[in-house]
Amino acid sequence: MNARRNFILNAMLCLMLVAFTACNSGKKKEEQKTDKENKEMKADQKEEMAKEKEDKQATIAELAMKTESLSTLVKALKAAELAGMFNEPGDYTVFAPTNEAFQGLPEGTLKKLLKPENKETLQNVLKYHVVGSEIMSDDLVDKIKSNDGSLSFKTVAGAEMTAILKDGKVMLKDGTGNMAEVVKADVDASNGVVHIINAVVMAE
Repeated sequence: MNARRNFILNAMLCLMLVAFTACNSGKKKEEQKTDKENKEMKADQKEEMAKEKEDKQATIAELAMKTESLSTLVKALKAAELAGMFNEPGDYTVFAPTNEAFQGLPEGTLKKLLKPENKETLQNVLKYHVVGSEIMSDDLVDKIKSNDGSLSFKTVAGAEMTAILKDGKVMLKDGTGNMAEVVKADVDASNGVVHIINAVVMAE
């Protein structure tokens, strides 16, 4: 009888040991999986932070050159001999038109502007997209709201542009009455900030 009881007790102990080992093994695997996921998450966060730091250290010109959707703007800056201006230290705000924005110009306009004999005109067009101080989107929105819904400011070209809010979005009204929407704001650079817009603005 004692032998049978001992056998049962030993069997139960063995089963408990197996269950405990399996439980520990499963727990260990789960912990390893969690550790791996945490490491991967931290690696992704570090990579993202490194990219943000790299972008912030880049000048406006360097950022534009790295942004595929701004390749036409880069081409125009080079033709106007203004690329160097945005490599220099400063606190610029650039409203940068996308490639699609340039494509939206009347047929032949861009081709005409890029000709060497029209360099001064092109410079004026591009400078109309630039403000000589850094304006972040939150500050711009606050100033628009506190100024009865619109804010006029002078560009580097000397002509004024007006910013308004429409359906919660910042819109730019140029000298011709045309509108451009800020589609991506606060692209930070070492010498200012870039706001990407969906249309080319003109002083007149």
